[in-house]
Amino acid sequence: MEPSAPSSPIARRFRGFLPVVVDVETGGFNPATDALLEIAVVLLDLDAQGHLVRKETHAVHVQPFPGANIEKAALEVNGIRVDNPLRLALPEREALERVLKPVRTAVSDSGCSRALLVGHNAHFDLSFVNAACTRADYKRNPFHPFTVFDTATLAGAVLGQTVLKRALETAGLPYDAEAAHSAIYDTERTADLFCLLVNRLQPVYETFAASKDP
Repeated sequence: MEPSAPSSPIARRFRGFLPVVVDVETGGFNPATDALLEIAVVLLDLDAQGHLVRKETHAVHVQPFPGANIEKAALEVNGIRVDNPLRLALPEREALERVLKPVRTAVSDSGCSRALLVGHNAHFDLSFVNAACTRADYKRNPFHPFTVFDTATLAGAVLGQTVLKRALETAGLPYDAEAAHSAIYDTERTADLFCLLVNRLQPVYETFAASKDP
């Protein structure tokens, strides 16, 4: 028996995978030793015209895991005060459930099989998500373990820019340097960039898809 076709437009557009935009703020560059401090996800969908659009954002601050390394230079970039009680940070397992449960729901509702992480230098974000899931023994990670959509690569190919700020400016999208390096802000700007790039490529996709019709 042949497998059934993907059941929603976005599932058909991405071969049964749901793109979900993610940004993490961390205590360094090593996912095995450095703290995950904040994570945000943005869900996407296709509108009535077939354009990829940004939907809701989910975000959470994360308590450093026991023994986690936190580099001073990293905090100077992301502006996070780890000891600030107003962060309302959660332990890693609770934090993961807070942001990944909506992703699993969106995957199910769209008829997709997995989520694909979208990020700017996406393997960095995926490595921290995967490391946190391993530490927390979190078995319900909805993301493909290694396949991603990287907006740095896509923007380099389409716009000639690999830096997020420059790619957004080249695309005519807003960028606020003072708001940057918040997980929510960076995720939403990355989502806007990804949507623009996918929508710009839509005519190419439609032409290719039409050529494959019997």
